Amino acid sequence: MAVSSMHNAMRQRLLCSLVAWLAVLLPLYVDGSPLSADTYSLDDRTGLGREFDGIGGLSGGGATSRLLVNYPEPYRSQILDYLFKPNFGASLQILKVEIGGDAQSTDGTEPSHMRYEADENYFRGYEWWLMKEAKARNPNIILIGLPWAFPGWIGRGKNWPYDYPDVTAYYIVSWITGAKHYHNLDIDYVGIWNERPFDSKYIKMLRYTLDKYGLERVKIVASDDLWLPISRSILQDSELQEAVEIIGAHYPGTYTVNDALKTGKKLWSSEDYSTFNDEVGGGCWARILNQNYVNGNMTSTISWNLIASYYDGLPYTRDGLMTAEEPWSGHYAVETPIWVTAHTTQFTKPGWHYLRTVGHLNNGGSYVALTDGQGNLTIIIETMTHDHSVCIRPPLPPFSVSAQNATFKLQGSFQKLTTLQVWYSKLNFKSHESTLFKQLKPIQLLDGSFTLQLDVDEVYTLTTITMGHKGSFPNSPPDSEPFPKKYKDDFNDANPPFSEAPNFADQTGVFEYYQNVSDPGDHVFTLRQVITQRPVTWAEDADQTVSVIGDFMWKNLNITCDIYIEKPSTGGAFVAGRVDKGGEVVRQTQGLFFWVFADGTFKVTNDLAGSVILVEGKSGTKAQTWYTLTLNIQDNSASGLLNGYLLWKDVTINRPTSGWAAIGTLSFELAQFDNFFVTAE
Repeated sequence: MAVSSMHNAMRQRLLCSLVAWLAVLLPLYVDGSPLSADTYSLDDRTGLGREFDGIGGLSGGGATSRLLVNYPEPYRSQILDYLFKPNFGASLQILKVEIGGDAQSTDGTEPSHMRYEADENYFRGYEWWLMKEAKARNPNIILIGLPWAFPGWIGRGKNWPYDYPDVTAYYIVSWITGAKHYHNLDIDYVGIWNERPFDSKYIKMLRYTLDKYGLERVKIVASDDLWLPISRSILQDSELQEAVEIIGAHYPGTYTVNDALKTGKKLWSSEDYSTFNDEVGGGCWARILNQNYVNGNMTSTISWNLIASYYDGLPYTRDGLMTAEEPWSGHYAVETPIWVTAHTTQFTKPGWHYLRTVGHLNNGGSYVALTDGQGNLTIIIETMTHDHSVCIRPPLPPFSVSAQNATFKLQGSFQKLTTLQVWYSKLNFKSHESTLFKQLKPIQLLDGSFTLQLDVDEVYTLTTITMGHKGSFPNSPPDSEPFPKKYKDDFNDANPPFSEAPNFADQTGVFEYYQNVSDPGDHVFTLRQVITQRPVTWAEDADQTVSVIGDFMWKNLNITCDIYIEKPSTGGAFVAGRVDKGGEVVRQTQGLFFWVFADGTFKVTNDLAGSVILVEGKSGTKAQTWYTLTLNIQDNSASGLLNGYLLWKDVTINRPTSGWAAIGTLSFELAQFDNFFVTAE
């Protein structure tokens, strides 16, 4: 008896230890009989809430997908699957792209389809390709276009696109009709001018022009900035009210304003997130995906950006749903926000409706529920804590979240449901071993009720949809590697797949493949800077053009490039190393710039603006002649060669201490580049 009692006691202790251990490792929910818990009703008897319009990502604003196009297969297709393939990864329902305007729009420039009034080319850039890849994976994906900048001819000499609203409207409508004619892409929505003042007369003209071209189905989003003053203008102008379909605000902090609600319009967070894509970024995304509707009645949330596929060192590093910034290695990373997105997108569709019974949990966090009106129900619950869900903007007021038990009581048409599928994520900021989008056993309901034991920093999806899937591939992506220390490009491609050469990231101006039919020699195929007029800008573009390439951490390097100045007398071109800036702050760029000019001179400067001159002199260079420039930087000393002959030497460079290689021009002018070759230590 004593031995048996001892064994029973030992078994009981082991069982208790096992239960405690499992409680640490696994999320807990209770079928049927509730724990002591707060109760939340999910009910459709009084009608439904607003129509759900989808979750999306934004490519552009700008050049945020620049490196993606250069990825080798199969990795490029894998990345696209994680973004767009239904029931696989993020399963995005919306793709928003920049309508390129030849100008800097955050992390680079994107080319325009209509560079001057008589010009039309619907194969420049990569957004057409990206939209087609998204459509191939999800034919129902919603497509949106929005301009950040405009080619210079739109402004007729002014940095303003609204003085000739019929011209600007025609320019935008041409992009939409070109998408259909050349790529069979139906654009669903179009915006006005990203985060810049709107013009009511232009919006009305855009609506008129869309209708004139048979594009009644294309709806207008305005104004991709703040809720005000667009909401107030709509309330005061019946014609504007009729023209605008969606009020889109950026980074609304999950809240709207009364005037926006009074319009009766659909409300979108048409750009949001913009946060480093680690677990905190995932927490930010989880919180706003729910609370944009709970707090602000927003029925769509779109992430800037879709994918962080631009060089480290440019603004907003890794502020995408996933990361793919190494086409040379094939490495990419499926980050936390991808699986946070899946909690909503894999179990809903645009056209579903939110229930009216959504809200905040008593101990912090939020819940939403959506239905297709045909019996399906999806519930998403998040318990993100303040410090683990801070977005880049706006400032996040203090709030608290703690562990809690929550009972959900299904009523109305959902009362007879007996089983829900369960998907779970836990962002673990202690062990940094998070659980992401894990399928748990189905939960059984008793009289339409179930209870969850909720911890902090969790996401649950409970749904009648059985098609959820955490996609993966048999082999992991290749290991991360730095940019090759030896890199060359002769641009000899008679039929390039894209208009821009791999890995060059234009920061002012646009550099495109060019076939130089007038040169039967060694320079038939070149890279050409093609922008000759300052665009209607969004950011503060430089007065010079520049395209960067390589590794932001390069210190000692040797750059050789053939250059061809096309502009007589006043033209100029450069090669550069240790270039330290790009993006919105490109005007402040420093580095070592080796310039030659059509007037027979050269100079070496410590900045892109050319104001800090280190050495200058005669070069004998002229326009419309090929020259080979060589720039060598070793520690604090630099030298330069022209056609293999030393032109200058022993120039001291104290800063920057590292940066990219680059090419560019003195102004918005035509110039060609060939046989680019860089070696770095």
